[in-house]
Amino acid sequence: MGRLNGKVAVITGAASGLGRACAERFVKEGATIVIADIQQQLGETVAAALPNSRFIKVDVSDPSSVEALVAKIIHDYECLDILVNNAGIDGEQAPIVNSSIENWRRVLAVNQDGVYFGMKYGIEAMLQRGQGVVLNMASIGGMIALENFSAYTAAKGAVIQLTRTAAIEYAAHGIRVNALCPTIVNTPLLEHAIQNHPDPEQTRQDAKQFNPLPGMPTPDDVAAAALFLASDEAAFITGVALPIDGGYTAR
Repeated sequence: MGRLNGKVAVITGAASGLGRACAERFVKEGATIVIADIQQQLGETVAAALPNSRFIKVDVSDPSSVEALVAKIIHDYECLDILVNNAGIDGEQAPIVNSSIENWRRVLAVNQDGVYFGMKYGIEAMLQRGQGVVLNMASIGGMIALENFSAYTAAKGAVIQLTRTAAIEYAAHGIRVNALCPTIVNTPLLEHAIQNHPDPEQTRQDAKQFNPLPGMPTPDDVAAAALFLASDEAAFITGVALPIDGGYTAR
């Protein structure tokens, strides 16, 4: 029997990267998956490639879109067991003075507000059954400073605090809330950031030497941690911001 057998899970930003890796892991462990993403064509392709999966388009920065997503899941499946708030963007790379206000607002709208909206409507649905698991994709950028990523680090720091607050608020209702804090992971989002750098190849090499453990984690490494926290094996774990960083934040 799979570790998530019979569970209904929704993963935002699951058309690629960490979200897709989580979807693939969860499906292998018996879950029914809703691939929720703003990228419709890519999301439909991923859902078609995975058993027990479907795609629903969502804009996590729009509360009405997130509310409709959760309502559709409850209508079709009558429950929501696992919510993974994974959708995110990196935004501009620039010092605060040189960064745009538009970038600040956009990054926080997706990375911070999207998590808040997901929990607001997702946890509301979970309360009806008195159980559920929420996983919020934060970052070590929410735990340490990352130069030239002010909006990103601010949003990820907020995600960690939202996670802790929700964990305390809903523990008595049988709902666990945890955050995942990966280091630099080899994903399309990373490649986008590298290509925007003046020296992409040097930046790529620097990324491989960023952590005490050699190399970079893969999306599967993050998905493995997500699977553990989503499963009953983590039944007494809530309010945790789990670094997946090869020892970076231990320094």
